[in-house]
Parts: sequence; structure tokens; C-alpha cells
Amino acid sequence: MRGIVWFRRDLRLADHPALSAACEECDEIIPLFVFDDPLLRGQTFGPACVGFMLGCLQELASSLAERGIVLQWRRGEPAATVVQAAREWKADVVYWNRDYEPAVIERDGQVQLALAEQGVRARTFKDHVVFEAEEIRGATGEPLQRYSAYRARWWAKWQEVRPVPLPAPPPRLAVKAGVASAAPPLPLPADLGYDQSTLWIQPGERSARARLSWFVKGPIHTYVDGRNLPAIDGTAKLSPHFRFGTLSPRTAISQALGSLSKGARVSRADVLTWIDELVWREFFQQVLSAFPRVADGPFRQVAVPPAREPGSERDRFYRAWCEGRTGYPIVDAGMRQLNRTGWMHNRVRMIVASFLIKDLRIDWQSGERYFMQHLLDADLAANNGNWQWCAGTGTDAMRGYRIFNPALQSKKFDPDGQYIRLYVPELAPVSSKWIHEPHLMPVSEQERFGCRIGREYPAPLVDHRRAREEYLNLGKQQVRP
Repeated sequence: MRGIVWFRRDLRLADHPALSAACEECDEIIPLFVFDDPLLRGQTFGPACVGFMLGCLQELASSLAERGIVLQWRRGEPAATVVQAAREWKADVVYWNRDYEPAVIERDGQVQLALAEQGVRARTFKDHVVFEAEEIRGATGEPLQRYSAYRARWWAKWQEVRPVPLPAPPPRLAVKAGVASAAPPLPLPADLGYDQSTLWIQPGERSARARLSWFVKGPIHTYVDGRNLPAIDGTAKLSPHFRFGTLSPRTAISQALGSLSKGARVSRADVLTWIDELVWREFFQQVLSAFPRVADGPFRQVAVPPAREPGSERDRFYRAWCEGRTGYPIVDAGMRQLNRTGWMHNRVRMIVASFLIKDLRIDWQSGERYFMQHLLDADLAANNGNWQWCAGTGTDAMRGYRIFNPALQSKKFDPDGQYIRLYVPELAPVSSKWIHEPHLMPVSEQERFGCRIGREYPAPLVDHRRAREEYLNLGKQQVRP
């Protein structure tokens, strides 16, 4: 029997349900990746994300070649391309791991119908999450809308099932390559219409597993505090790998829990806090799957302060935020880190999102789109869920009218300004006393440090105290009868 394994957001060999099933059931295997031309033309993602994907594909192709199998690739509309490939290669079955974005669910349904019409079976598997939306439900079978309830049921399900990751296919497979001819070299970013980017996080399955191993041996055990300090390497930085499936959540969680029984320096609270971040990821996937409307608008229609009206001031504010020139160092450092590396520390993501929505009063959808176009780990469910949380329109929204004070956040989590100095070099000479609010420096200090406000570094776009009061007052007007 000849089977096609359609690789998508699962660019690895270990713990790969679709690949494992194909190896067990087929005599011949054809691994296939399809570059989604309509999606690429839409520029939903940026060069960093596309470059990371290509790096992951390069390693996947190499790992398959070591097993005597050639990764085939094509470009086009995925549904038509997969169906055409199945016809051309006379496949008996097509295997793939499921995805939960609304457009993908609809597309995959079309593929299954088209394959059935030409007598080809479709076999799909759970992979992108530990538990799918249907497995974690409320008492009456309804989708859960509160993270706390979801988390409790998720952990109960884990204890009940205790998922075990699947091994990678052995170096010498019993199956043969279904297509003998070699595939052309994978395209370069320019071939797909994107600029070349320098990747700050190494792509590929080997890198993902090495990073996980390093993390669970050290930083995970100080994660509760370390996760909030952007100047240190205190987080896993595995979200790009989860995004493209070079690491499965089952493997990550199993290894993290396994670390509790090894070595002297272990902390159950820290390990479970990190795993809870992965449960948040699955919660957002469940929300997107159960409530697909969130992809295009707010989950909750609530009374929140209106966004700033379109116009030159709005455009000026938004452009300054995008470029990291707001006059608030922690915000500017985060945006410049994103623009330079395709990554931003999670604590800083919350700060810059709060600043855009509540200080500048710019719609959260603009921030969501900008992140999707620049993040290595651009993921619809997680990105949308986090932006709606900050905007107050999501399932588990930021409570009340909580507004981050950027200066206080900076002083608390980057007290010496190490993170700020790294990404805002014009502030590097400034003393720790002034680095969080450089606009408060006396002119003599500005001259001494060579950082004159309004010249080398911008003055604040808005006054945070006044912007906060304005946002809160507008919010009160929205809830009046």
C-alpha cells in the first residue's frame, strides 16, 4: 500500500502520529509538503516566520533522507495540490495531523471529500495539542470559556490518560520511498516573495530537543521568577517550535514532569507553572476551534473604551509604536526586539499590548496583525487569544480596566535596564536612575550621557497618567445606562 504523509505544522520525525501510522500500515511512503501560495501571497506572516519554516523543512528533508526517503514539495492551493498529488502518485491513503484554524478545518474537509471521490482514504490524527476541544468539555458537554475550569479538566484528563510520546521511525525503515526521483532543492525566501532574515532561534527538530533538554535541566526550576525578567535567558523560547511542530507538546510536558525526579535542583511549582503556559496554548486552540468567530472579531461584545478615530494622529502614534519610538524605553525595547529578531519576551508582549490599546487607544486588531507579520511563532490562536485578553474582549480577559504602567513594569522586571540597553542603544550610556523614564532627566544629565530627549531619543508620545485617566473615563461612559 502506498501512502502520502502530508506534513503541515508538524515538521519533525519523533512523536509524529501520522508518520508513525503510515510507517506501520504502508509498504511505500511519500512525504509531502505544500507551500500555500494564496497564504504566502497574502503576507499574513513575515520573513522571520517564513525563514524559520524553511529552516525546519531543510532539517526535516535531511532527516528523511537519512532514512532513504525524499521529502517532496509543491506549491499551490493546498487542497487541489494534495488531491492532484494523490492522483499522480496513485496513492491509496493520505495521512495528516489535524489543525484547528477555521479555514484549515474547512479546507481539510474538502480534501477528504475530493480524495474519497477518487477512491483514496484519508487518515487524520491528533498532534498539535495534547487534548482536542472535544476531549475537554464542561459538565453538560459545552466548550469551556474560563481558563481555570479548562485547566482543572485538562490536568484531570492528563492524569487519566498519561499520554506517551511516540518514538521516531528507525534509521532503517521497512517501508520504501514511494517516489524514487529526487525533489528539487527547497525554495529560498526570495522564491516565495519574502526577504532573507537572520534567525535568532535555531530552526529544526534537533535544535528544539536540545533547547528543551537545556531548559528542563536548569531554567525551568526557577521559572516562576525567571519568566518575568526579559534581560535573562529564563524562558524556554520553544513557541516557534510548537508553532511549526518541530517539538510536540506531549514530548515537552513528559520531559518537564520527568525532570522532577532527577537531580537536586528541582521545583514542582516552577515546572507546573511552565506546563500551565502550554495548557494556556491549548485553551486558546480550543477557543478558536469551538468559537471560530474570534478569528475575525471579539469573543465578547463588551463595553470597552472606543479606539482612537482614524487620522494623522492615530497613524503617527501607531507608526511610532511599530518602530519602537514611543518614548517609553521598555515598550521601545520590546518592539525593536520584535523587529530585529522576530521574538519578544512574553512579559514585554503584555506591556506593549497594553500600551497600544490603553495608552494610545489603538484597536487591538492592528496590534494582532503586526505581531502576526513579525513573530517567528506567529500563531492565530495564541496571538488572537492574548490580544483579546489584553483588550478585555476575550474569554479570560484582563480583569477590569487594568492598565500596565510601563515605567513601573520596567523598574520591576528590568531594574538595571539591561534589556533596554540591549535593544535601545541610544539609552545605553544612561544611568539606571534615569533609564526607565529618561524624559525626566535634567538637561545637564542628558548632555552628560549624550542622550538628549527629542533628539537622540524621543519624548513620550503621551503622558501615561493622563492617558490612563482618559481611558478609564471613556470606559465609565460606555457602561452608563
